[in-house]
Order: sequence, then structure tokens, then C-alpha cells
Amino acid sequence: MNKIRIALTKGRVEKEAVKLFDKMKWDISVFADRGRKLIIEIPNTNVEVILAKAPDVITYVEHGVCDLGITGKDMIMEYGGDYFEVADLGFGRCRFALAGEIGSDFYKGHNIKTVASKYTNVTRNYFETKGMDTDIVKIEGSVELAPLLGLADGIIDIVETGATLIENGLEVKEYIADISTRLIVNPVSMKMKKSEIDEIINLMS
Repeated sequence: MNKIRIALTKGRVEKEAVKLFDKMKWDISVFADRGRKLIIEIPNTNVEVILAKAPDVITYVEHGVCDLGITGKDMIMEYGGDYFEVADLGFGRCRFALAGEIGSDFYKGHNIKTVASKYTNVTRNYFETKGMDTDIVKIEGSVELAPLLGLADGIIDIVETGATLIENGLEVKEYIADISTRLIVNPVSMKMKKSEIDEIINLMS
């Protein structure tokens, strides 16, 4: 039997995915005491789960060292790549949003707007569709600080409830895209291991 490797985003996505594996009747006891292990074999299956950071999940699937990947739509939108997006797994739901200071009009005036984001490609693509030139500042940490410090007119970030924005004097100006956790597949694996991968896709769906 072909071994199937699934790259899985560590953290919140991992927790939700393990619940899904449980529903699929996979033995998830191996996750309870994994310690620092990053490669986990699912007992009584031909499946190996590789735990990785979100951007690396895409890299591993693109390069074919993993057959499948479980990652957020935000990562897919930001990094693009050569793979198939085959299923919406339905958890980790949130939205990309443009936010700015409460009461401010982001689009007012003719000056070029400065936008801070961790997601520079998503930001660039969004404003290109509007035909707007923007200065984009990449922020790795708490992007909410950028408008408060006068670094940016607005931010593009992931929003779940909007509570963090409001606490920091910001509000959503526009919603950009819905996000949830997706299943991606390497195109070569899809051909070479079709029956095994189809079985996993059906189980997950």
C-alpha cells in the first residue's frame, strides 16, 4: 500500500483536524502524548501526519514530499501555488477584513493609502481589483498597532468576532473574503495515489 503523507498546520487547525480524524475512526491516541514529535503515524492505516507551520504545509504539498495538506484559506490566498484545493473542511471559519480607526473614512481624500498587513499579497491583490495604488507595510505581530501609531491608514487582517479590533479603537470597514480550513492535494500524488487519496477526501468530506 502506498504511504500517504498529510501535512497539518500546528496549533488550532491541528486540534480541529484531530477531532475530524476521530470522526473518521482513525486512532487519535497518538496525538495525546506526541511530545515534540513532528511526524506521527496513524495506527492501522498507511497515513503519516507531518506537523508544520502554515506556510510550510503549502511548500511540502507543492514539492510533493507530502501528498495532502490541511491549511487555512488565508494561506492559500496569500501564497498561491501548484496544487489542487479539493475540500472545505468547515472549521476555522473567519473573514479577511479591511479595518481602520472607528469613525474614520478610509477612502477619503486623494492621497495614496498606507495599509499594514501580515498578508501582503492578499492586500495588494485586493486593492488592485479596486484600481487603487497603496503603500503596503508588512507587520508580523499585532497589526492593530499600525493605525494607532500613525504608521498606516488601515489594516487587512483576519477577523473572527471583531472584539480585538474594537478594544483597540478599530472597526471593520469592508469584508474581503470568507476563510476556513481547506484540504489541498499535490497534483502528481492525485494521479499516482488516486484511490487512496479519493478515499481520504471522501472520509473528510
